[in-house]
Amino acid sequence: MTSERPGRGSLSEINVTPLVDVMLVLLVIFMVTAPLMKQGVDVNLPQAKGSSLPNEGPVTINIKSDGSLYMKGARLSMAQMRARLSMLSKVDPDVYLEADRDVSYGRVAQVMGEIKAAGVQKLGIVTEPIKSK
Repeated sequence: MTSERPGRGSLSEINVTPLVDVMLVLLVIFMVTAPLMKQGVDVNLPQAKGSSLPNEGPVTINIKSDGSLYMKGARLSMAQMRARLSMLSKVDPDVYLEADRDVSYGRVAQVMGEIKAAGVQKLGIVTEPIKSK
């Protein structure tokens, strides 16, 4: 004799409700604890001779419609830009390139090549989003 009632088969479906409950609880725990993990330990650092590393944000290079280069509002030659970026590449900055839409592709490619030759690893091109009508 079987222990099952007639007309009723075995239950073979997986109940996912407890799984979803556990996942939601874990999500809440991680959301609460994640900001706390970014806190550092207070350390009294020793002092030494030398200059501190520049703590600058991303570097933006502008190419105007006439092909001239600007960094932080100052006009630069290609050699000056490469020299400044080679110094900054030691701290691995993010470099953004903003080019006027009338600048030739060849000029943009040339500037991008010089930026990469200066040792910059992270180069982004800034564009404007298309406005939907």
